[in-house]
Amino acid sequence: MLNMLALVQEAAGAAAGTGLGAGIAIVGAGIVVIGAGIGIGRIGGDMTEAMARQPEAAAQIQTGAIILAALIEGVALFALVIAGFIK
Repeated sequence: MLNMLALVQEAAGAAAGTGLGAGIAIVGAGIVVIGAGIGIGRIGGDMTEAMARQPEAAAQIQTGAIILAALIEGVALFALVIAGFIK
C-alpha cells in the first residue's frame, strides 16, 4: 500500500509541470474561461432581450440559446483539455 502511495505522489509531481509550459497552460486556461463566460453572458442577455421583444417566440429562442450555450461549453472544455496537455 505504501509503495502505491509513493507511485501516485511521483506521478502527481511529474504531471504538475514546471517552467514556461505550465505558465502558458495556466494563462490559456484563464483565457478560455473568460471567453466562455463572456460568450454565455452575451447569449443570455440577447436571449432575454429577444424574448422581451417577441414573447410568442420565447420557446424557440430559449431552445436556440441553450444549444448555443452547450456548444460554447463544449469548445471551452476541449480548449481546457488542450491547455492541460501543454508542458
